[in-house]
Amino acid sequence: MVNLNNSKITNFLSKLSTDSIHKSNIELIKEIPPKNAEYTENNLDLPDNFKEYLLKKDIKLYTHQYSALENVRNRKNILLTTSTASGKTLSFNLPILETLQNDKDATALYIYPTKALTNDQLNNLKNLENELNITLKPEIYDGDTPNSKRKSIREKSRIILTNPHELHQVLQYNPKWISFFKNLKYIVIDEAHTYRGIFGSNISFLIRRLRRICGDYGSDPQFILASATLANAKEFSEKLVGLDFTVIDKDGSPKNKKYFVFYNTLKNEISESSWYSAAINILELCMKYGLQTIGFTLSRKMAELITIWTKKSLGNNILSRKISSYRSGFTPEERRDIESRLKNGDLRALTSTNALEVGIDIGSLDSVIMYGYPGTLMSLWQQAGRAGRAGYDSVVTLLSRESPLDQYIISHPETVFGKTTENAVIDLENPQIIVGQLLCAAAELPITLNDKPYFGENIEEYLNQLSNCSLLEKTDRGWVYINTVRASELVSLDSIFSSEFKVVDEKGNLIEILDEMHAYPEAHVGAVLLHNSENYIIKEMDLESKVCTTVKKDVEYYTKARGSTNVEIINELDRKDFGSFSIHFGEVIVSKTYIMYDVMKFGKRMSQELLNLPPITFQTTALWYTFEDEFFNDFENLKEKDFGDGLHGTEHAMINIFPIHIMCDSHDIGGLSTNMHYGTKKPSIFIYDGFEGGIGLSKKAYEMPEKIAKTALNLIKDCTCEEGCPACLYSPNCGNDNQNLDKQYTLAILEKIVGIFEK
Repeated sequence: MVNLNNSKITNFLSKLSTDSIHKSNIELIKEIPPKNAEYTENNLDLPDNFKEYLLKKDIKLYTHQYSALENVRNRKNILLTTSTASGKTLSFNLPILETLQNDKDATALYIYPTKALTNDQLNNLKNLENELNITLKPEIYDGDTPNSKRKSIREKSRIILTNPHELHQVLQYNPKWISFFKNLKYIVIDEAHTYRGIFGSNISFLIRRLRRICGDYGSDPQFILASATLANAKEFSEKLVGLDFTVIDKDGSPKNKKYFVFYNTLKNEISESSWYSAAINILELCMKYGLQTIGFTLSRKMAELITIWTKKSLGNNILSRKISSYRSGFTPEERRDIESRLKNGDLRALTSTNALEVGIDIGSLDSVIMYGYPGTLMSLWQQAGRAGRAGYDSVVTLLSRESPLDQYIISHPETVFGKTTENAVIDLENPQIIVGQLLCAAAELPITLNDKPYFGENIEEYLNQLSNCSLLEKTDRGWVYINTVRASELVSLDSIFSSEFKVVDEKGNLIEILDEMHAYPEAHVGAVLLHNSENYIIKEMDLESKVCTTVKKDVEYYTKARGSTNVEIINELDRKDFGSFSIHFGEVIVSKTYIMYDVMKFGKRMSQELLNLPPITFQTTALWYTFEDEFFNDFENLKEKDFGDGLHGTEHAMINIFPIHIMCDSHDIGGLSTNMHYGTKKPSIFIYDGFEGGIGLSKKAYEMPEKIAKTALNLIKDCTCEEGCPACLYSPNCGNDNQNLDKQYTLAILEKIVGIFEK
């Protein structure tokens, strides 16, 4: 196997290992050895033009590509869950194009999660159309498609590429799609693993709405899903679509050598500023050693900041003009220009949110930097796979953040290299999601009780509720939507909250759109909003019109909002008693109020300013611990301390290790601890789902409290600090600014909980 860029990577690793700035921060450099390809020996039985194409391109099918071809030919719904850059696209294009060549009326719908990937795959399909001499007329149909072209695409294109959000909008206009839908043979859902949590639950019902419409037009399309590696692949695919699936997971593709660098600035210095210095320095090194690099960040703000700071550090160096950020919120023209410059090599570095985690196939990428653990092993391997494609060796650098999860992962590399990827969770029982999707479905076709296979056994109850709210009306044909506002505008796929804020400049030009959950902490008065490497100061936030007005201003600081949380118990659904403490599960109302914001510069707080915003309130599910007075009687050596500081630390520790056991993002869960909760009348710790109606996270944790508590205990015990630090007790989401935490008391509480569990 050819090492096309081995010397560049060797020089980069040598610099890290010997340079006084970096070598003491390296926890691990691990080499993942190369893997040879496994090709099929079976007769493909393809049409002559397909054979000629494969021969011309010197393509031999891997074993998993042949398996996909045979299963699709046999009318199986399939999930391809092989590694990044394993040729999944060719796996489904071959059987689909074979059918479209034989059946001149057949159509196919390709659904992608990102615009970058959609654009890339359109070019791929157009090239195949030309090479195979098949009339496909593939086109993108999304929010950027001009109205003047839409009718022609619907009526003439045989392959349409879209995204879930556009599909959500157009299904109510399904009569315009009659010709396309009645001939629909295939639906491709690429990067299917991205559809999990609240988004995945909405998408699962969106797909059921699409299946219902196809059935009305007499078609029964076959589904082809492509995904990163999943632990529960069959369960996931069948929940997502609602049909039986065959899983193809034996990967026959080759792999070049990949190096992993675990880099930990907290190894020697508990300082956020040291992390920012390393973030800039490592990206500079990659660029100077000729490694084309993507840096993945955990937020839009961080993507912009690292780009700005690296440009300033490079100064007049020509490389300063060869770095850009990439994230949602950019205009279509901005996105396509960035993608083009990255492909042709003009851009040597790109900082991105996970918008490019499932992005375009770029053979020249040499390096990936992860600015913090991305939250799941699945995302880690997906991001790592962005480099090293097309026969190149690659290097992946994980730069750990201060968060306890980051520190746990980087200190326990066996978690990354020895653990099976996580389960992707889809919840089909959230009432708020079902109700919203029923609204949309009723706007598309009348709903009857025969639609229970799509929406569940309880739909009649929900339909009657919506009728009582004058949103639906029962007719002889079924329930129909009667509201004047489009149902798809009322229902968001991304979250329960559909309220959106527009961010505009002083002339009213649109800068960005934020949902309510992001607008409150990111677009309050005084906030610094970053867009396309430009700073904007929020001057006004109108809560009624939902418009935030900005002024562009060059500043060197950024802002971070802080809030307080209140939890009210509505309904206790279950309870487990353990003598001196109990664990409960039920429904709660959470109120989140942002009360102030910090003005930050290089990780240091320069000042604090007060905010005057109303609370964000939502009903969700939670688990909570309640403690009897006797629980604390054994802690004689801690009598001088406040047990509330120990409860606070225990809450943090449990939440910090949540993603190790339950696949979720940090913002998916929240917590509260108190010496005396007004509802329980006892010392209490709450851990709740961060979405209206809940998404099954706290419920899953309630089923495995022993594992949660034991891992939290190990997190605290393994940390060498004396009083608590960013590697164990601290939380970036703490409303108390990580004050009132006591490591000794936290250890005592967790040790006692675990001890009682073990008995």
